[in-house]
Amino acid sequence: MQEILSLDTIIELKDCEIWQQDHLVLKNVDLTVNKGEFLYLIGRVGSGKTSLVKTLNAQLPLKEGTGLVAGYNLAKLKEREIPYLRRKLGIVFQDFQLLIDRNVHDNLEFVLKATGWKNKEEIKGRIDEVLDKVGLGLKGYKMPHQLSGGEQQRVVIARALLNDPEIILADEPTGNLDTETSEGIIKLLSDISKTGRAVIITTHNQSIIKKFPARTIKCEEGKLSEVEAEVELELL
Repeated sequence: MQEILSLDTIIELKDCEIWQQDHLVLKNVDLTVNKGEFLYLIGRVGSGKTSLVKTLNAQLPLKEGTGLVAGYNLAKLKEREIPYLRRKLGIVFQDFQLLIDRNVHDNLEFVLKATGWKNKEEIKGRIDEVLDKVGLGLKGYKMPHQLSGGEQQRVVIARALLNDPEIILADEPTGNLDTETSEGIIKLLSDISKTGRAVIITTHNQSIIKKFPARTIKCEEGKLSEVEAEVELELL
């Protein structure tokens, strides 16, 4: 059952504890993210960044506190509601997770069919639309191994956009990419946030934070804190 958030708020966590199995990784978590907001989540390996992202998409349960994501209450979320929450989220992984035995178009078609799309023309139209948005309008016939790392990540972003999500969660999306390619991916994600979607990026990449400054939240010593990106970069 969906619950009402304030008009511009798409994520609201209050007094939350974030657990990874039986290990408490973050406590007293308060976080509000508005529609169309672009923000970074930084911190050392093991600081809780990925666990927080996994809690937002219900991979990890929220055991303590109040968490509203795209209208869904994480603390009361029923198993059958999880797919509906996830349709409001677009997930971008560092390691792409593309199906290597089929081309770009068929990768995207697989996701649409798995989420209930049936009309062939509508499926083709939506795939063409998202590939155009990420600058790959002519690459639908290519197999993943025929694409560069940056192009594969653009396919992943296209996949994340398929069901018109309200939130994009990007976990180290530039981790395997060179500087120039990384900047292109971050600019693309920044542009996506300007269409009204909230975009949360976990990253270790100092150069992209300097080049594309935005609100920055740090995971450190079991807590979340908001920081000036330039001030805290050396502590990544």
